[in-house]
Amino acid sequence: MKRFSCLPVARQFACALSLALALPVVAEVADTRHYDIPAGDPLGRQLSRVATEAGLPLSFDPSLTQGLTSPALSGELAPREVLGRLLQGSGLMLVEKPDGSFTLARRDVSVLMPLEVSADAIGWDAMPGAYAGGQVARGGSVGILGQKDVMETPFSTISYTEQRLQDLQAQDIGAVIGATDPSVYVPSKRNLFETYFVRGFSSSADDMTFNGLVGMAPNLRGVTEVAERVELLKGPSALLNGMLPGGSVAGSVNIVPKRAGKEPLARITTSYESDSLWGGHVDLGQRFGDNQQWGVRFNGVYRDGDTPVDGQQHRMQLASLGLDWRGENARVSVDLYSQQEDMDRINYFGIFAVADGVTRVPTPKHGDYSLAPDWAYTSNESDTVVLRGEYDLTDTVTAYAAWGHKDGGYDALVDRSMLLNDAGDISTLAARSARDGTVKSAEVGVRGDLTTGWVRHAWSLSANQFESDSSFRDAYFFDHVQTNYYDLDFGVAPDLTDYNQSPADTSASGSKLRSIAIADTLSFADNRYQLTLGARRQNVQSDNYGADGASTAEYDASRTSPSAALLVRVSDALSLYANYIEGLSQGATAPVAAANAGEVLEPYQTKQYEIGAKWDLGAFAHTLSLFQIKKPNAYTDPDTLVFGTYGEQRNRGLEWSFVGEPLPRTRLLGGASYTEAEVTRSLNGANEGNQVTGVPKVLAKVGAEYDLARVPGLTLTAGVVHTGNRYVNNSHRLAVPDYTTFDVGARYVTRLLAKSLTLRVRVQNVTNEAYWLGSWNGGDGSGLSGGLGAPRTFLMSATVDF
Repeated sequence: MKRFSCLPVARQFACALSLALALPVVAEVADTRHYDIPAGDPLGRQLSRVATEAGLPLSFDPSLTQGLTSPALSGELAPREVLGRLLQGSGLMLVEKPDGSFTLARRDVSVLMPLEVSADAIGWDAMPGAYAGGQVARGGSVGILGQKDVMETPFSTISYTEQRLQDLQAQDIGAVIGATDPSVYVPSKRNLFETYFVRGFSSSADDMTFNGLVGMAPNLRGVTEVAERVELLKGPSALLNGMLPGGSVAGSVNIVPKRAGKEPLARITTSYESDSLWGGHVDLGQRFGDNQQWGVRFNGVYRDGDTPVDGQQHRMQLASLGLDWRGENARVSVDLYSQQEDMDRINYFGIFAVADGVTRVPTPKHGDYSLAPDWAYTSNESDTVVLRGEYDLTDTVTAYAAWGHKDGGYDALVDRSMLLNDAGDISTLAARSARDGTVKSAEVGVRGDLTTGWVRHAWSLSANQFESDSSFRDAYFFDHVQTNYYDLDFGVAPDLTDYNQSPADTSASGSKLRSIAIADTLSFADNRYQLTLGARRQNVQSDNYGADGASTAEYDASRTSPSAALLVRVSDALSLYANYIEGLSQGATAPVAAANAGEVLEPYQTKQYEIGAKWDLGAFAHTLSLFQIKKPNAYTDPDTLVFGTYGEQRNRGLEWSFVGEPLPRTRLLGGASYTEAEVTRSLNGANEGNQVTGVPKVLAKVGAEYDLARVPGLTLTAGVVHTGNRYVNNSHRLAVPDYTTFDVGARYVTRLLAKSLTLRVRVQNVTNEAYWLGSWNGGDGSGLSGGLGAPRTFLMSATVDF
């Protein structure tokens, strides 16, 4: 076996990082002016004068600078540097707001960020702000543990802010978490539904949570316009969140809905994506009451047009309403949203499978080449309501509860293709599928603080329940057509006469997940040492029914998942942590061809061991982690035809990530990872020691921003993503090569008719690199199912705050 060398990749990533760091030198000759400011002048007057002369929009409460005077300052200096020097020793700091304007804040306030992050409905605790640049929050929700600062969290987490979502011009959640995070690989865009890998294990939109509640995220694809933050927890999360319905074990994503801020908001955004996908977004928010206890936030989105893929059309409609009330001892929120998505010429995961006789991978075409029939389409919708509330029983004990209900489903006609030979011949199955279902989710709990001797306890008790009922109406047209990859022609759509005349469901399913959990974080020596212990008891019930209503498979099983984590605050800037945590997945059902067809296996337990370090330098922060995750695999024994849990996948990896401002006006966000996702146990030792299909060993990403001082309000952006080679099957008979893509862009914040205006432009895949994405789910032989990579794509938007 050829040994993999990471040296060339390391060189590429180092060059990309050096290029990003050199961006200021290439982009700008420093804009400096001569200043001669005497000591003793009123500080507020000098701040306003410098900002006005430089064209920087600065406004602040005069009471902040009352009685303060300026230090003596003389020389050739940049305006931002002058403002910083004037504020030295004043107890004040310069804060950039989301609209690009500036204000002042006291340094003793916990918000050390260039935007306001309102408390969310999981705990309403004050968030500790964001890192320099406002792209990543300094903390977030950690399931049953509540809100935690990142330096106090013994797990690997990241929380992307609303500002990051806007500046990235991301339209789905995968585009947010996959842009710069070295733990995440997204092998699909605008396929049937959103999928992604975290630490080498697959997950999907079905396992995202909304406001901390399982099952309440939109069907098939999440949208960003409703989110105030997108939170990613890397690794299993059975203790923290409970079992996810889709069985994801290596990462969980939480969408935090928007809340009205202190200042009224009226924002309109227009957007464009090549070839002609136009969109509009209205964002309105305001608080009411003597103490602003009532809040209303509305978001409306409409996008429609042609995507960069030839012949593909996409339409998205969203309306969401977030209501909240904040009293002295109680907080309540209600979120309602309705989402409708329609796509024509939709692709069902590229080339779904590869025949054994194939000995070489077809040459990848540019991403505008469609792998889908012109008759393929999909439509999905979600109508959801989520309620959450909490009440302070005492100064140290809070009870909380949440409930959610979602109706929705999809209606689709798609193809599923298999590559037959080296000549590129493809066999296509057509599938007509409709699903309608209801999901209910609920959670109750209580958490508090107490001290026993010299130990402080932050304890939590929680119980949750998830129920889903779905009906399906499916029809399959095997060997519908044969065509060729190099000259695709899927022919006419299948004859749906019989399907349309037989409205009866072909199958149905129902599942119920119940769990109870307890956790306690014990803090010693002024919180320098923190030990978290906990366990969750999970019960899984599942029933599947045929067209006649008879049960085809059912089971009722329970498992206990313990967890332990240790965090050591070596200093205010350095935290070391270690954890053991498990994940739970619903046991697979034996297929029809198996000797034990219909048998449902016991739930799978996934186990993670992780150690790491978090180094926060204030303006720039790093996280380094080393992990191992083991997950059982099930398949059919080819000799006995018995379906069972025979295999195991072990993922070992090293991750490094960074965020913040290493240099003035220069922001970086990204990292690198090395992941060995190996088959460690299999029948007869087949493929043991091999890298799992579709999982790249190496990911390296960096996103850079640079503010031009000589053009106030103008920010240059760039991005580099390197993805290592991926195998098409577990035997390593076929592989797709590594690839590197580059993005460039700019953002300009100004004022038009006294209104804040933000213009954004971004070009993805500038070089129009042609490449295969890999596997959408890591299944053996599915290494082309991710389809072709996205082509060169132009994104533009304009945002006006009224």
